[in-house]
Amino acid sequence: MTVFGSVIDMIGNTPIVDVSALSPNSEARILLKLEGQNPGGSVKDRVARSMVLSAEADGTLSAGATILEPSSGNTGIALAMIARTRGYRVKIVLPGNTSVERRQMLELFGAEIIDSPGAEGSNGAVLRAQGLAQQNPDWVFLYQYENEANPRAHYESTGPEIWAEVPEVTHFVSGLGTSGTLMGVGRFLKEQNPDIEVLAVEPPVGELVEGLRNLDDGYIPPVFERWGGVDLLDGKRIVRPRESLEWTRRLADLGIFCGISTGASMAGAVRVAERTDRATIVTVAADGGWKYLSLGAWTDDLDEVVERAKRTIYF
Repeated sequence: MTVFGSVIDMIGNTPIVDVSALSPNSEARILLKLEGQNPGGSVKDRVARSMVLSAEADGTLSAGATILEPSSGNTGIALAMIARTRGYRVKIVLPGNTSVERRQMLELFGAEIIDSPGAEGSNGAVLRAQGLAQQNPDWVFLYQYENEANPRAHYESTGPEIWAEVPEVTHFVSGLGTSGTLMGVGRFLKEQNPDIEVLAVEPPVGELVEGLRNLDDGYIPPVFERWGGVDLLDGKRIVRPRESLEWTRRLADLGIFCGISTGASMAGAVRVAERTDRATIVTVAADGGWKYLSLGAWTDDLDEVVERAKRTIYF
């Protein structure tokens, strides 16, 4: 068994599990990469590590610095965890209606939470953080939506891990949030085999699926544009909130306890499987289910859960 030098060294090399039992097509395998196995509990551990190490390397981050970041949870938690081990202070701009589990984990790692209006969602948190960054130039604003270290983390780690384990992959399906996972993994896989299809999972315009965004809602992450997202993507699959919850529950039938965005990605992968003859589809479980328990996603009436998710941010 490997002995790691630090928690940061444990990030990555997450397992891939076959979930083809849920595939509607016996000729289409579906494989799920379990990013909840990272020490901070999500795929955002990769991004936070990449942003912090890059900022240290170029001198942006130095001893005793204060990091500022807008987040609805996972990135903030990952940054707070890494910052605590490296002696930085962290201020996370968080929508006021974020779930209690997210706040507790941020506080556990010593982050200072700055609330933004809940009704404005993650876009409101971004705007407030941008204003605070201008007012406090001594704070280090890493800004995952624009930071090249975000997609690069996936280009250098997640993508190569998938290729090493599943060289027969034909489709990569992932939720579109900051777009870092899609851009980094997608570019790497297409460089290995241009025939691999890269597909985004989005909610309908105006609807909320945990952790995802629709680009037509008015905000296009800069990394999506810089990494040629329009040309890179082979298509999109639209998944509604109820479907995301249904597939989150179905994954639990296989013993997989994951977050709601994973249910959305799984729903997207199933849509791909329905329309292909032979395929090996890889998708990502962005995080585990621990931070979603107060939603009642696995136990309560689905219609009630959908309504509850409209009032509180869980991703």
